[in-house]
Amino acid sequence: MHHYVLVVKEDCETCRMLQPVAASLAATADIRIVSQDNPNFPAGLPAGTCIEDDSALEQSFALKVEIVPSLICYTDGLEVSRLEGWQRAEWESTTGLTFAAALPAFRPGCGSKSMDPGMPEKLAVKYGGAQLKARRLDIAEGEDEVEACYDRGWSDGLPLVPPTEIRVVRMLQGTRRSPAEVVGEVPPDYVPCTIEKIAINAVMAGCKPEYLPVVIAAVEAALMDEFCMHGLLATTYFSGPMVLVNGPLSRAIGMNSRGNALGQGNRANATIGRALQLIIRNVGGGRPGGVDRAALGNPGKYTFCFAEDETGSCWESYAEERGFSPQVSTVSLFAADGVQGIVDQKSRTPESLSRSFAAGLKVVSHPKMVMAADAFLVVSPEHERVFRDAGWSKTRLKEELNSLLQMPGSEIIVGADGIAEGVPEKLKDAILPKFREGGLNIVRAGGSAGLFSAIIAGWGASGKIGSVPVTREIVI
Repeated sequence: MHHYVLVVKEDCETCRMLQPVAASLAATADIRIVSQDNPNFPAGLPAGTCIEDDSALEQSFALKVEIVPSLICYTDGLEVSRLEGWQRAEWESTTGLTFAAALPAFRPGCGSKSMDPGMPEKLAVKYGGAQLKARRLDIAEGEDEVEACYDRGWSDGLPLVPPTEIRVVRMLQGTRRSPAEVVGEVPPDYVPCTIEKIAINAVMAGCKPEYLPVVIAAVEAALMDEFCMHGLLATTYFSGPMVLVNGPLSRAIGMNSRGNALGQGNRANATIGRALQLIIRNVGGGRPGGVDRAALGNPGKYTFCFAEDETGSCWESYAEERGFSPQVSTVSLFAADGVQGIVDQKSRTPESLSRSFAAGLKVVSHPKMVMAADAFLVVSPEHERVFRDAGWSKTRLKEELNSLLQMPGSEIIVGADGIAEGVPEKLKDAILPKFREGGLNIVRAGGSAGLFSAIIAGWGASGKIGSVPVTREIVI
């Protein structure tokens, strides 16, 4: 048995044009007419025809109406077809009626009022409240929302965006994953973390919904055993998570991989990294003065996130080195310190520039420290051009640097150069590599002008006994 639902609004030229069609359907078919903005529209219906007043848009939300007019056809209670806008042939074929010849063959519809800006989220909160499971906190009348976030201990020291239900629902539209899905347990308290909790903190960080899949992948990476998030929190060292994004999604959401890539000014870079830090704080309980024991920390513990400049590079990306296709988007995490600049404006050969890089890399953590902290070398486009012109691959550069970073034991033992720090005396005749195998990583980023590159040193407990870089594919 056929049944129809017709959804219209008076503020739609096509809906007004179809008033005679609505009258014909009401006279001959089993039909519900739902009006979004006027309970007396459409006019001219047979006596006794009921028009449902949907000014609250509950029916339009439940029916998932996006365009008006919408004619939804049901057979035995199941939706079998949906017509949006007006196409005479389709309407006549679906209803079995012939409509007035004066009507045109086609007219587009209008946007449903349920799709007005901000309305889908409001309706989801009002009529689909079961979606959110987090506890609600009432703010007292007259209480400042931003100050309320501070008072409840959620902030990293900077103002937060208050996580209202509407904002959280809007954020969740950035992923197809269920809000109830648990991605893991966040240290140090090892509290289960759902997609919804990630979305709440992404709102507070200032993210857009399209950033949410990147934030989720960053959280998943942080919870990998190899990354050792708990140990990174508990150390008195400087380090915190650095987020590196590769792949087409980084460009689609407008991440910065070029000028000032490691600095401020880009919303995606700033808020994605901040969201991860807030999740560690607010879900896992990792706060300074608690389990977070950093003696000094570094500004990157607010946020440290950037994309690799892949499109202009002559080298394979970091993600490709780790086995991912260029078409796949990934997040990589590194237990990072701050940024150490390398200035070399005169080297025009790869050999000379490699020596400059090596000289800077020797001082990571301490000039006498070997096989302890990993490092990322961020090569700027102008420095990369030196290697491009010489035909050097990234592998060739790494080989050169590792060769230059073989450290004579006599120079780094305890007491050498009058410095008490150093390796044991018994290693004075050894030749030791500055970095463990695989501990030196290279990416390309930065502005097109400026012969500057950067070293991002890692946690002193890098490697098998501590944290290693980890990479996760981003799933929408």
